[in-house]
Amino acid sequence: MAVVTDDDIIRRRLLIDGEGGNDDKRLNNLLKTFIQWSHSKEDDEGTQAMYQRMQAMLAQCEYTVEKSINTFEMNKQEQINYGKLKKEIENKIEEASEAIVESKVELQQAKLIRKNRQEYDNLAKIIQQQPDRQETTRQLEALDNELSTLALTKQQLEEKLDLRRKQFMVLIRSIHELQRIVEGDEQSEEQTKEMETSPSPTPLSNPQDSQSSQEKP
Repeated sequence: MAVVTDDDIIRRRLLIDGEGGNDDKRLNNLLKTFIQWSHSKEDDEGTQAMYQRMQAMLAQCEYTVEKSINTFEMNKQEQINYGKLKKEIENKIEEASEAIVESKVELQQAKLIRKNRQEYDNLAKIIQQQPDRQETTRQLEALDNELSTLALTKQQLEEKLDLRRKQFMVLIRSIHELQRIVEGDEQSEEQTKEMETSPSPTPLSNPQDSQSSQEKP
C-alpha cells in the first residue's frame, strides 16, 4: 500500500476545491442544509426559506460545476492550441534554421561575387589606363616600320663593314708587298755599296804567254 504524504493530501484537496472557491465546504453546507430541511416540518416557517437557500446553493454549485467544466474545456482547447502553437514554433524554428543555412550560403556567394566584382573593377581600371586597340595597332605598325628600317640599316652597315674589311685586307697586303719591295731595294743597295768599296783583284798571267815568251830568242 502506497504511503500518502501531506503533499498528496494538499494536492487532492486543491483538486477537490477547484480554483480555491471552497467547493467542498459549499457541498458540505448544502448537504447539511438538505438534511436539516428534510427533517423539518412542512408548516415550519423556515422551511421555505431553507428551500430557497438550498436552491441558491445548488445553483451556485451548478454554476461552479459548469464553470469548472468550461474551464476544463477551455484549458483543453488551450492545450490543443498550445500544441499547435508549439508545432508552429518548431516548424518556424526549423524554417529559420534552414533560412540561416541558406543565408550563410548566400552570404558566401555574395562575398565571392563582391570579390570578383572588385577584381573586375581593378582590371577595368587597368584596362582603361591602357591605350585603345587602334592606338595599339598604330604603335605596333610604327614599331614594325622602325624595325624594318633598323634591319635595313643593319644590313647596309654590315655590307659597308664587309667592304671596309676587304679594303683593309687589300691595304694590308699592299703594305706587306711594299715593305717586301723596300726591303729588297735596301738589300740591293747594300750589295752595290759593298761591291764598290771592295778592292779589285790582280789579273793572273796566262801560262801559255809565259811559255811563248821563254821560247823566243
